[in-house]
Amino acid sequence: MFAGFDYGSSNCAIGVWQENQVNLVPLEGDNNYIPSTLYALHPSLIVSEVHKGIKSTQLKQDYQKTRQPLLNALGMVKSNLDLTDDECKIHLGREAIEEYIECPEEGHFVKSPKSFFGATGLKQQQLDFFEDIACTMIMTLKQRAESHLGAELKHTVIGRPVNFQAIGGEKSNQQAVTILHNAAMRAGFSSVEFLFEPLAAGIDFESKLDTDKIVLVVDIGGGTTDCSLVKMGPSYRDKNDRQSDFLAHTGKRVGGNDLDINLAYHGLMPLFGSESKLKSGIPMPNQPFWNACKINDVILQSEFYSAKNQRALNDFVLEVNEPNKFRRLLSLQENKQGHQLVRTAELAKIALSGKNEHLADLGFIESQLSKNIVQQELANAIDSSISQVVSLVLDAIKQGGCKPDVIYLTGGSAQSPLIKAALTHALGEIPMLNGDHFGSVTAGLTKWAKQLFS
Repeated sequence: MFAGFDYGSSNCAIGVWQENQVNLVPLEGDNNYIPSTLYALHPSLIVSEVHKGIKSTQLKQDYQKTRQPLLNALGMVKSNLDLTDDECKIHLGREAIEEYIECPEEGHFVKSPKSFFGATGLKQQQLDFFEDIACTMIMTLKQRAESHLGAELKHTVIGRPVNFQAIGGEKSNQQAVTILHNAAMRAGFSSVEFLFEPLAAGIDFESKLDTDKIVLVVDIGGGTTDCSLVKMGPSYRDKNDRQSDFLAHTGKRVGGNDLDINLAYHGLMPLFGSESKLKSGIPMPNQPFWNACKINDVILQSEFYSAKNQRALNDFVLEVNEPNKFRRLLSLQENKQGHQLVRTAELAKIALSGKNEHLADLGFIESQLSKNIVQQELANAIDSSISQVVSLVLDAIKQGGCKPDVIYLTGGSAQSPLIKAALTHALGEIPMLNGDHFGSVTAGLTKWAKQLFS
């Protein structure tokens, strides 16, 4: 059996072909979508989970050679942390978020791991760690899907952004694809193919067209924005080779996570002292506040939560004009609450899509601490990210050498009225159609898997 696997920055989903249509498989209770989050008390627990789940003898032996130190450390880790077998569990999705919020100072919480796969400057140990995270997630979700379906999933098409990183180029892309391919093979797939996410969304949209059109697919996901200019319609959809129909691709690592991070910094960090001054009268340096919010940058997050930075922040509090505000940053750093802060900003962003103001609750930092955010603050905070999205759209049209007949918007953040207004201002009155916020990519991946494997 084959499947389309959307290993997204925000959510994961699996689609299968049943009764001549795409069906999404429940992955978390009755939910077809599961947040791309993982929580574990120690990396050795993740490695152990992967090792136990690998079915191929050769793959298991090869994996064991590269992870032997962490496998050997498992007993000591369980003893030192006084863990029962139940506490060795790896948590995914909403369960991972709940575990992290309950004990933010313990364990490893990873949100949107795909955002890190193409990062430059990663050491082999970090690459192995992300490969293990990907494998644990893919393996677990594959097993859940198979349990629901009563059949083994052998072949898959996995979605990928046009570019995983703003920098690093094709080297970063190859690094990320290698991580996903290795993870999927260890998870038990015998065939793994990849398809650009905007093309997957476009393939799903194409099945609904009754005339040929030039379509600009704009996929604004959690971690990346990708655009594809494609010839679509009845004349094209049954072709196995679509290379000549794809007129242009553009992509960049800017997405919903960036909107959340920017709103967290500009809208919430003033409560932590970001707009204060030093006693000398010099404005506060912005780096500590940005590092607190940059949950999609593994290097900055490591630096922010390091013991060295904790000492530096404790020393720095003596130099600031508003120490009470700055101590909130110390509390956030000590309790590892950056993800909660950005999640608060994300909830504000979502709420402000439908109303003019929102009261953001920061009681996890300090009792009764809150901030009223108005829609204009959101617009100002995310203006630079929206400008980057518009530039990608314009570049795709320029590369393709023609104007689209229709713009097809998909991805969770593509529904933002601010983004739609910016695109209309830049492009004029080209018809815009909304896809399924999340399901378009999964459906397209599943239809392409049908083309390849049936």
